[in-house]
Amino acid sequence: MSVGGEGLYLGLMSGTSLDGVDAALVAFDGVDERPAGARLVAFRTDPYDADLRERLSAAVRGEAGAALLCDLGFELGHRFAVTALGVLEAAGVAPAAVTAVGSHGQTVWHRPPAEGRGGATLQVGEAAVVAERTGIDVIADFRTRDVAAGGHGAPLSPLFDLYVLRHPEIGRAIQNLGGMGNVTGLPPEGSGARPSAFDTGPGVALLDGAVRRLTGGHEAFDRDGRRAAEGRVLPEALEAWLADPFFSEGPPRSTGRERFGDEALEVWLARFGDAPGADLLATLTEVTARSVADAYRFLGFAPDQVLLCGGGARNPELVRRVAAHLGPGRVRPLASLGWDGDAREAAAFALLARQHVLGHPVDLGWATGARGPRMLGKRVPA
Repeated sequence: MSVGGEGLYLGLMSGTSLDGVDAALVAFDGVDERPAGARLVAFRTDPYDADLRERLSAAVRGEAGAALLCDLGFELGHRFAVTALGVLEAAGVAPAAVTAVGSHGQTVWHRPPAEGRGGATLQVGEAAVVAERTGIDVIADFRTRDVAAGGHGAPLSPLFDLYVLRHPEIGRAIQNLGGMGNVTGLPPEGSGARPSAFDTGPGVALLDGAVRRLTGGHEAFDRDGRRAAEGRVLPEALEAWLADPFFSEGPPRSTGRERFGDEALEVWLARFGDAPGADLLATLTEVTARSVADAYRFLGFAPDQVLLCGGGARNPELVRRVAAHLGPGRVRPLASLGWDGDAREAAAFALLARQHVLGHPVDLGWATGARGPRMLGKRVPA
């Protein structure tokens, strides 16, 4: 990369939805801490097959031993590399033109810090395999240093929001609806108010898990929210989720499938599973919508725009319910800003790779609670 010029970075992301690998090729301008510009060159998603998804689910549930975790780490490394090479080939970009790959890996365990103990986090997806197969330097394992510095290690994508999506006069909330939900609050740059970011709770993890159980594994999600739209919300079943102490915690806060995943869903279904399936899905859709809206009391400002991204942003019934709570005039897709909402998180890890390569410590204490700026990630040379 030429000093002062454009640098190409490739971000790889596999999220809590466990649906596949996202790859975003991003061009960043300049070498200052905040890029002078950012442009999405290419984006690609490669879905996981049912067998791999089930093995990943077992790992997330804590049912994987050392052998399975080891195998998954290397298998995912190969899959990440295939996706990386695929997006480069489609874009007509040679691997040698890419400065570095930023690979998030797949979170299989995440325990936020609590009073009296630090946090812990584990992502798998062997970076050495990605470097070996692509011939590109790889920066990976970003979350661990933040956790070591007293942070939650999540969310990290708000750095991208802060540098690329903040507006000088418009207050924005970037709401991700992946497996888990998280929000970045971006008050106008000239307001003097601090940004904030934190997990809002479940995104589509509970909803997708319920669909798989109700259909015997034949369907993976509620397509277009059709099933939920036919049901009614069950008040007692809704409150069973919203009573979780997580929702009353102020930021910094993070969560995952350890709290809002298959195990908790099974307990809930054992209690309410005799209700019609459409009512169960309507209730779980409302859980996400309510938890998002309730979390906005922690933003410290009223956003003019709520920009949705992640898989849940393609669910019209979920979007309708979010908008009903937050105001339909404010809610719109992130794509309305010209950025593919599905590419945001992968693009964020392209940015984190850039910061590591250029030697810029990442200051995300306002999002994660870390004690100060830290160099995030570990570098594996090609």
